[in-house]
Amino acid sequence: MSDREAIARYLKKQHVLTLACQAQGEIWCASCYYVFDAQRQVFWLMSDPATRHGELMLAQAQVAGTVSGQPKSVALIRGVQFAGTACLLEDDAVARAAYLKRFPFAAKQAAPLWEIRVDRLKMTDNTLGFGSKLHWQRDTAAP
Repeated sequence: MSDREAIARYLKKQHVLTLACQAQGEIWCASCYYVFDAQRQVFWLMSDPATRHGELMLAQAQVAGTVSGQPKSVALIRGVQFAGTACLLEDDAVARAAYLKRFPFAAKQAAPLWEIRVDRLKMTDNTLGFGSKLHWQRDTAAP
C-alpha cells in the first residue's frame, strides 16, 4: 500500500480535525467534523463564516491542522499533520451529500461547507515502528 493510500485509509476512519488559522497576527484553533475526499485530496467541513476560524480563513486562506486519535498505548499512536488552502464552497452537491451522509445531524444546520485543498501531509504511524513517517505532497502541476 502506498503512503497516499495508507494516509487516506486512516483519515476516512477519523471524524474530527484540529484546524489552525491565522490572519493579521491572530492565531486560532478549532475542532471540526470533517469528510476527507481522497480522490480530490480535500477535507470538507461545515462552519459558519462568522466563527472565529471562519473569519480568519476568509482573511487568510492558508491553514494547517492535525487529525489524531488517542490510543492508550504510545505504540499505537497515529496522526496526520497537514497544510493547505481553505475556501468557502458556494454550491457543491457532491461535498454536501458526502458531509450529510457522514453527519446526518448537520442537515439541520444552515452553515456552509468549506473545502481545504491539501498541499502536503505527514503521517506519524507508530504501528509501523516508533516514529515512522508517511508523506504525501500535491503535485504542483495538478489542479
